Amino acid sequence: MTHEKPIRFGILGCAHIAIKLCKAITTAPNATLHAIGSRSLEKAAAFVAEHGLPEAVRVYGSYDDVVNDDEVDAIYIPLPTGLHVTWAVKAAERGKHVLLEKPVAMNVAGLDQILEACEANEVQFMDGTMWVHHPRTSKMKEALSDQQRFGQLKWIHTCLTYNPGPEFMKHSIRMKPELDGLGALGDVGWYCIRAILWAMDYELPKSVAAFPGTILNEAGVIISCGSSLQWEDGKSATFHCSFLTYITFDITALGTKGCLRLNDFTLPYDENFGFGSFHESSELDYGKIEPGRWCPKANEHVVETEFSQDVWMVKEFASLVQRVKYLEVKPEKEWSVMSRKTQLVLDAVKDSIERGYKVVEIVS
Repeated sequence: MTHEKPIRFGILGCAHIAIKLCKAITTAPNATLHAIGSRSLEKAAAFVAEHGLPEAVRVYGSYDDVVNDDEVDAIYIPLPTGLHVTWAVKAAERGKHVLLEKPVAMNVAGLDQILEACEANEVQFMDGTMWVHHPRTSKMKEALSDQQRFGQLKWIHTCLTYNPGPEFMKHSIRMKPELDGLGALGDVGWYCIRAILWAMDYELPKSVAAFPGTILNEAGVIISCGSSLQWEDGKSATFHCSFLTYITFDITALGTKGCLRLNDFTLPYDENFGFGSFHESSELDYGKIEPGRWCPKANEHVVETEFSQDVWMVKEFASLVQRVKYLEVKPEKEWSVMSRKTQLVLDAVKDSIERGYKVVEIVS
């Protein structure tokens, strides 16, 4: 679609993650950064100057000004989760396509309001889970789908933790119930749950049961938790997410014949050098066991990439918006389905914690 005009993005707020997306938007060949709005004109202007953004970028002293700019095609929303419903619905009602930072809502009821507004106004929706757009991710899916090498998927574990320090724990919006009340479960648990559903081809589990030992801050916000997930056909999964331990981005997927592992799934270590890698091994490799080893050495698969995963996300979203804008194609709904299923599982984990770690059935 190189013959179509680039999609013009407006951004609501000057959150830290917005820096990454501003650069991604200016890099993607089918996107352009058109406007940034903050709660004050001075803050928006300072953000543009500090990060060397194009002088042509419009700066606004309110979010409404960005949403009401007739030349903005799509809105990226990195605001606190508690504000997502208000601003995503406003954007959709103004005919703006919505790229919404994760977690997308405080609960599935809030997300449904957003998705209903997007559908009613025929605008594209996508959440900001970047890693699923990296070319490595599709190669990993190919490995998981290889019946000869991997067999049938039986179990997956994901772990995403980091220790942001005392200032974060005191002052971050992630610690405030009214702004981002899902805490670690929403911030990093979202990635864990999405990775599990991705590996399971987005088949919802039958039930979840949070692990005893969830840690809350003084305001009642989750700062460390984990859960198990069960499927009707016997597949299972576990995850752990936390703001209290050393940084870890792990996936382990076990099949009847093979295993897939990587420890940088949300952000490849070497992406800035143009590639990402993962490891897999199989019983088919047992004939190649080196002397002194008890199992085959894992195969490392290197996946080269032209862009970083944030650019791939913007590029894919902008392409979908171009299809709607120029070819009058209906918005692609699969991204809404992925987001809603992730939110459903997240809600169930939170419900299990609040009910004393009881098993919670997933109702779609």
